[in-house]
Amino acid sequence: MTSGKIPGKLAALREEIERHNYLYYVEDAPVIPDSEYDRLFRELQALEAEYPDLATEDSPSRRIGGAPLPEFESVVHAIPMRSLNNAFSDVEAADFDRKIREKLGIERVRYSVEPKFDGLAISLLYEQGILVQAATRGDGFKGENVTANVRTIRSVPLRLSGSGYPDRLEVRGEVLMLKADFEKLNAAQRERSEKEFANPRNAAAGSLRQLDSRITARRRLSFFAYGAEWEGNPPRNRHSEVMKTVEGWKIPVSACGEVVEGLEGLLGYFGRMQAERRSLPFEIDGVVYKVDDLEDQARLGFVLRAPRFAIAHKFPAEEALTEVLDIDAQVGRTGALTPVARLKPVLVGGVIVSNATLHNQDEIERKDVRIGDTVIVRRAGDVIPEVVGVVRDRRPQGTEPFDLIGKYPVCPVCGSHVRRLPGEAQARCMGGLSCSAQRREAILHFASRRAMEIDGLGDKLVEQLVEKNLVNTPADLYRLDGRMLAELDRMGEKSAQNLMKAIEASRNTTLSRFIYSLGIRHVGESTAGELALHFGSIEALMHAGPEELTSVQDIGSVVAQSIIDFFGEDHNVEVIGKLLEAGIHWPEVGRAAVAENALKDKTFVLTGTLSSLTRDEARERIISLGGKVTGSVSKKTDFVVIGADPGGKYEKALELGIRMLEESAFLELVNKGET
Repeated sequence: MTSGKIPGKLAALREEIERHNYLYYVEDAPVIPDSEYDRLFRELQALEAEYPDLATEDSPSRRIGGAPLPEFESVVHAIPMRSLNNAFSDVEAADFDRKIREKLGIERVRYSVEPKFDGLAISLLYEQGILVQAATRGDGFKGENVTANVRTIRSVPLRLSGSGYPDRLEVRGEVLMLKADFEKLNAAQRERSEKEFANPRNAAAGSLRQLDSRITARRRLSFFAYGAEWEGNPPRNRHSEVMKTVEGWKIPVSACGEVVEGLEGLLGYFGRMQAERRSLPFEIDGVVYKVDDLEDQARLGFVLRAPRFAIAHKFPAEEALTEVLDIDAQVGRTGALTPVARLKPVLVGGVIVSNATLHNQDEIERKDVRIGDTVIVRRAGDVIPEVVGVVRDRRPQGTEPFDLIGKYPVCPVCGSHVRRLPGEAQARCMGGLSCSAQRREAILHFASRRAMEIDGLGDKLVEQLVEKNLVNTPADLYRLDGRMLAELDRMGEKSAQNLMKAIEASRNTTLSRFIYSLGIRHVGESTAGELALHFGSIEALMHAGPEELTSVQDIGSVVAQSIIDFFGEDHNVEVIGKLLEAGIHWPEVGRAAVAENALKDKTFVLTGTLSSLTRDEARERIISLGGKVTGSVSKKTDFVVIGADPGGKYEKALELGIRMLEESAFLELVNKGET
């Protein structure tokens, strides 16, 4: 930027900042996130620092006015420093209030409410009114001795004022850095060309854990108490009164604390604090609700590492403005293409964000996100970045609506076609058997118990096979040998032999299992059984058109299109061919025999242990003959197959008068159907 343009740039920045000040403080209608305001403010400060002669009195910037330790000692907390459970919605807050009322047996609860400071939990121990120890929370049971550093915090009294305090007092609270002090610290860091802190919490934590307390002393930290413990009975029977007593000894307590009643009191306080959040001198990330009565607190007690009588109600995630540089797609394990916005890097909640999910095409269209747009981005749940919305008045000319399938008609990983089935939000890669992005899931599904049933082929083993490129498609499983398997981690010779036997046994299967094992979208066990019954061969199914597919029971146009798309991919057909070449086979069941057998369209329930076949084998034989298997007995059940030690299903069948078959009668019925 040339020096001649600086006055105009400064004037524009001042006008823009003052406009946002008015919208925020007067109109209560901000149009940009705080992080964008901060960026504008820092830009103004930087320019004024670089050109001090151009600084003006009416500028918005004028509004803001021991020896090192080798290591920290460990401190065991006499009373564990428990954390709080979280509520992320009004519904969860209401559930907390309901449980409190039910446990106490009262209609309305009095609560002490306070800000949830975004700092570092600390315990201060006073003996005879003198600060003798300060310790971090650590793991809740054991923390670090940071007494030397806490002594440098000017708001922490080294000696209690007044009288009436116990001989031994433990005060718990939060060490934090005020926003103004944080800005000053980072300015000093910049001047020294040292790394800046991402947020006030990181600055406070880093300052408090300095081995050299002289460094801590140069960084202004603050402290606010939120609880106190001492031997014997407290002078008051309510938490709010205890905190007033503590405050009387000149221990800092937040002025934002209140006492409210009932759920409406909790939510009202939450709303007020959320509205005031930006104007507070410190960072908070929510509010804390505590049952005020100490006897009630004792009755409610604790669960695991958290009290039952308190909860933290968290605010929504932080937001920031940035620019969409591009939109591309990630292919998930199930073939779903998730559009991802590639962003100009921006700091959100203390983390640099450069990518954000756009979820699916519907969301892109709903928000009308385009390449080149300025967008509001947030970290959903403070973890996964997402685009919240578009700042329309900053949209460049010439932008076009984004079409995911228009950009990715084929999978960016394997080159198979991308389809979006009616009624589905996600576009998907159709190369289920060959796409490397789906490789792990495809193999696990293929080997699962109700598919090809390759016992011993679990997640970790498949992960190794994929990582070492020993298995790229399910067909590669049949090229493995015992030597290759024995060389894998945690796979001895015996385990390798057992797996090879399971792979060998899987070559003999049924057509319905084979169809199910392919992982065709919307084709579950029952549908696979119907397809096997109708078509009788994999070749007939592969060449079926939409009319024939929709003539099959329970198959509509969406499922039919999914099947057509799957077999329309050369990659999938090639893998199926290799599987058949590997010797996978099944007994053929004639269509006429199936149509005439007594099991067709009948509903079975299995209960107890069968002696001649497993429950899965019985289930498979029923499905292969056109029957259905459900898990519960109802009036729609035709047969209940009874094995040894039947359970409650037997009693239910008796009650409803359902026909029951012992194992011998069931086998006779099945064998008749297969002839």
